[in-house]
Amino acid sequence: MAGLPAAPPALRRWPGLGLCLLLCLSSGYVLEKKVVQSKVGEEVILPCCHEVPSSELHRVYWQKNTTEVVLAYAEGRMISKHERYENRTKMDTRNLTLWISPVEILDNGTYQCVVQRKRSQNSVVVCDESVTLFVTADFSRPNITAEVSANSCESTEMVVRCSSHGGFPKPRMSGALNNISVVWNVSWVSESTFSPYNVTGSLWLNVTRDASITCSVEYNGFAKSSSLLLKKTNDCIVPTVPPPYNVITASSIIIIIFLLAVTLAARYLPRHVCSHCCKPQDSAEEGVKECKKSPVSSKVSSETSSV
Repeated sequence: MAGLPAAPPALRRWPGLGLCLLLCLSSGYVLEKKVVQSKVGEEVILPCCHEVPSSELHRVYWQKNTTEVVLAYAEGRMISKHERYENRTKMDTRNLTLWISPVEILDNGTYQCVVQRKRSQNSVVVCDESVTLFVTADFSRPNITAEVSANSCESTEMVVRCSSHGGFPKPRMSGALNNISVVWNVSWVSESTFSPYNVTGSLWLNVTRDASITCSVEYNGFAKSSSLLLKKTNDCIVPTVPPPYNVITASSIIIIIFLLAVTLAARYLPRHVCSHCCKPQDSAEEGVKECKKSPVSSKVSSETSSV
């Protein structure tokens, strides 16, 4: 069986060239993915990809989102500037970096630095690099409130709300109840894509004991948090439970028997005790008999004693 003919040397070089081109493009793509972060009101510096000697004739264009020219320089002199960046931008003519101060939310986006070098009658692009600016505006510290909706001896039902405002970009809200994660019902309000956000979260809780609730607002790598102690109310009145019917019946019988015993004792006990003595309350006839017997006995005893 005849073997396949060998490929020409020129063709054998193409896979290696293709791999090299792929690596170069990949490396270039990685280099272009530059990211700069800044907060509203701060100063930010966006890097360019080329340093031009002062002796060379060149043009530099800084543009945003490939449609909006921020500023343009030719031979070291500014020839154009966007009105929105007036008095807020400048370019370093040595390293071609773009300075923005103070930063605004609308500055958020991708910027492109294009450098052209003039050769005879034509211009050649020697640098074209992008950098992404992420602008952050701080949210206010979350405000947590709790409203009691129902109360019982066992638990207290509460509606807890957490709110924060004035930040950018769109945040994420998280929370924890005694270090156990909870999920807020979150709503956001913003006038436009590049306007500050107001965020509000609500939560229904059934509190059986004192607990600590935490609310966190997270945005672009930053976070603001607050905590609130939720107290279970203690003004619980335990209702009085009436005794069972059989207990009432037994108690009534005992009371009646006790009253009868007291009545009988009060009626018969004094007569039995005073039957051997002369008392004013005894009958007149019995009193006379008892009083007559006493002197006789005394007389007989006296006579016996004399004998």
